[in-house]
Amino acid sequence: MIKHYFGLAFLLLVAAPNSLWAQKKDIQLEEIWRNYQFFSQSAQGFNFMQDGQHYSQLDGNKIREFDLKTGQESQVLFTAENGFDISGYSFGPKEEKILLETEPAKIYRYSYSANYFVYERKSKKLEALSEAGKQRYASFNPQADKVAFVRDNNLFYKDLQTGEELQLTTDGAQNKIINGATDWVYEEEFAIDKAFFWSPDGSKIAFLRFDESAVKEFGMTYYLGNLYPNPVSFKYPKAGEKNALVTVHLYDLKTKKLRQLEVGGEADQYIPRLLWTPNNELCIYRMNRHQNQLDLFLLAADAAAPQLLMSKENKYFIDIEDHLVFLKDGRFVWSDETDGYRHFYLYDKGGKVIQQLTKGKWDITDFYGLDEENERLYFQAAAEKSTEREVYWVSLKGKKMKKLSKASGSNSAEFSPTFAFYINKHSDINTPPSFTVYQTKNNKQLRVIEDNAALKKRLENYNLGKTEYFSFKNPEGLTLNGWRVLPPNFDPQKKYPVFMYVYGGPSAPTATNAWKDGNNMWFQLLAQKGYIVVSVDNRGTEPRGEAFRKATYLQLGKYEAMDQIAAANYLASLDYVDGDRIGIFGWSFGGYLSSLCLAKGNKIFKMAIAVAPVTNWKWYDSIYTERYMRTPKENNEGYEQNSPINFVENIEGAYLLVHGFADDNVHFQHAAEMSSELINNNIPFDQQFYPNKNHGIYGGYTRLHLYNKMTKFILEEL
Repeated sequence: MIKHYFGLAFLLLVAAPNSLWAQKKDIQLEEIWRNYQFFSQSAQGFNFMQDGQHYSQLDGNKIREFDLKTGQESQVLFTAENGFDISGYSFGPKEEKILLETEPAKIYRYSYSANYFVYERKSKKLEALSEAGKQRYASFNPQADKVAFVRDNNLFYKDLQTGEELQLTTDGAQNKIINGATDWVYEEEFAIDKAFFWSPDGSKIAFLRFDESAVKEFGMTYYLGNLYPNPVSFKYPKAGEKNALVTVHLYDLKTKKLRQLEVGGEADQYIPRLLWTPNNELCIYRMNRHQNQLDLFLLAADAAAPQLLMSKENKYFIDIEDHLVFLKDGRFVWSDETDGYRHFYLYDKGGKVIQQLTKGKWDITDFYGLDEENERLYFQAAAEKSTEREVYWVSLKGKKMKKLSKASGSNSAEFSPTFAFYINKHSDINTPPSFTVYQTKNNKQLRVIEDNAALKKRLENYNLGKTEYFSFKNPEGLTLNGWRVLPPNFDPQKKYPVFMYVYGGPSAPTATNAWKDGNNMWFQLLAQKGYIVVSVDNRGTEPRGEAFRKATYLQLGKYEAMDQIAAANYLASLDYVDGDRIGIFGWSFGGYLSSLCLAKGNKIFKMAIAVAPVTNWKWYDSIYTERYMRTPKENNEGYEQNSPINFVENIEGAYLLVHGFADDNVHFQHAAEMSSELINNNIPFDQQFYPNKNHGIYGGYTRLHLYNKMTKFILEEL
């Protein structure tokens, strides 16, 4: 869904002379949300080439290749002509062919359809993949002589040598059967939309089939541009309702036979991942509906049926992480929270632990790859501070771990296919990101690709308050971390209102020491208008170990709201805070929490803004909600006690409710029901709804309009 540190005493900024601040400008909303002039640049469209020495980028109508070490252009790989508009591209395994996509049509958060073309670099021949309609997820086989794709919920492949298009499934039907792609809830909650995969030798295609026939449909209406509004519907399983029946299938190109693979005896289960090993073995993730047991099945080459490789159980729930990697000898690396923190473990080919590779009271936060030749695993972790991120490698023997990133703040990396080079992205809360090329051996810096110098220079012209970190203890004695932005001319002798920003959802921190586009400058704008802006990470967020992250199990929202209320009470106790003027704002899960805090906050909050909030967990999707709450039938009290709609009679502060009519994620139903309940209890509130806008509420002047509305509401109510 909807995915800072110093002691208890704040470091106070010394008020500067008024003449100094007069030399600089205040931020205007139009600069943020109409001109977008405070958004950072990134190394967009960056693709490593297989030699590990070069990368390619899409530049207008050209795909250019550059030398990684020097940045010099080495060649133009493709030039589009006659209005051919490239939206994306990928290479065949030997990079002799390029798969180009044009005219993409968005479906949900990640999924889309497009017209694909195959370009042969040597002959310069460009040919449409298919003339029978747009395709999805077009992918070369390992030999680059075939391309598989999904169209109309069926799986196809085209033989590039003969030009023949073969249809592998025939039962695909809208809102009934999906082959090779996922349904809405898998895409949103398991972050998987493409659901077919070529074997390493190109002889087989493994794919998922979704039978949505029994899943109830949800309807939305698009109101604009038509005499009669346009209703649309899609399958959306809500908490406790029927899910799609998902099965695993295997197509053999040699025998042209299709068969179903059996994994477990339950029909009501999840298959969140399929993964081929280097030895043409298929690894299948199977998870029970409670999501607290995960089994790995392995289908050996030419075996009749998959066999259980490993089984994991958890008293709370298990997250799906893409941290599994197989070695050529059958061993594999896996991460889990066996010792209370997420760490890597090395397993033998029989599924038994050989050894733990990383250790400590800190969590792995991302996985970058395995350099099998040098027996090194590359990853990101929060080993030094939970608010920061570092890049490391660890040996497969587990005896040596080395930090690669050099600067404090937030670091992430992208490694070349040979692991000889990597790009380090670095930022901190006050500094826009930079992208730097390093040679992995000796960790030598080679050059900076992008440092956002223009943005840094532009920021020098504005009155900005420096963002600082703090911590405090909640009533249960747990230390919580947060950041705050003080007004540029802060005077500790004055009393300031506080505006709190919250997300607070599972595993999703906001108090990280990283640059934040968009809201970052809006918070600065509010600071310029005299507000202290604060964000605090509550229980349920990462990366502070399993106990902290899963403390909210079966009571989603309870402890998160308690921690945000504790933060507000702590802030109200500070000498320079006006405790009668504290407000809170959040979007999605944050909108849910801001609503819950206003209703349960014992009047500590004077106002709240909720954008696209969940207002009753019974109306949200099955995979996300049940992972943390189980079903409403099993945990009715947990649902009832932690849904804002059940506590509107306690609301006394000002409340702004915002939602998009076309939100396919958190449906407008949440806002409609919340509005009705507020009216039924005669609770005054303000609302802003956006026709045809989805969960992101953007497009044209929409964001500017929304932030104008929220800014005005804050100025009037706080």
